[in-house]
Amino acid sequence: MAFRATILTLYPEMFPGPLGVSLAGKALERGDWALETLQIRDFGRGRHRAVDDTPAGGGAGMVMRADVVADAIDAASTAGDTRPRLMMSPRGRPLTQAFVRDLAAGEGAVILCGRFEGVDERVIEARGLTEVSVGDYVLSGGEMAALVMLDAVVRLLPGVMGNQLSGTHESFEGGLLEHPHYTRPAEWEGRTIPEVLTSGDHGAVERWRTAEARRITRERRPDLVGAPRHEP
Repeated sequence: MAFRATILTLYPEMFPGPLGVSLAGKALERGDWALETLQIRDFGRGRHRAVDDTPAGGGAGMVMRADVVADAIDAASTAGDTRPRLMMSPRGRPLTQAFVRDLAAGEGAVILCGRFEGVDERVIEARGLTEVSVGDYVLSGGEMAALVMLDAVVRLLPGVMGNQLSGTHESFEGGLLEHPHYTRPAEWEGRTIPEVLTSGDHGAVERWRTAEARRITRERRPDLVGAPRHEP
């Protein structure tokens, strides 16, 4: 069964967006994965299809209603649907390559894109939503975050990348950032390609790449040094 993503959003026109071009777009056309959107406002209350209300206890902004969001989730994820229910949120678990690989190995996901100040906590609890964050910053809504997450997942699906090794020899695989890359010309603005890469000694090349990956990781992301590794 192909990976299937269902997006709950107030702005379905934002999809597929960048997921409709390049590798993800071609894979979508081939049917390697499927994308569908559900307009949350269709489940709104009253004549104006309200989806939000003022926050209990006062404060700025509006909060998405539990009853509206629950109806949307129930319509998207019916009985027997075992896909994880995710909500893009800056307070969620960090999106890591290991988590991306877990998602890519599954049947898909139901993804809630929140707006306004947030979503009523009761529906997050009642519908078992896992909150996921793409970084320590705040976006206008969950749509852009969902696009980022899906791009990371789709590229790992079988058949999407021409060379499957591309998905294992890159940053965060094996707990390290990626080593430097070089290509022609051999000399550019006085800068040359490291001799080891043109030596023909594949063992030396691999040792150099590993050493460089470790160096860059220590310099740029020391928090990754000694962290549990995910083996591809």
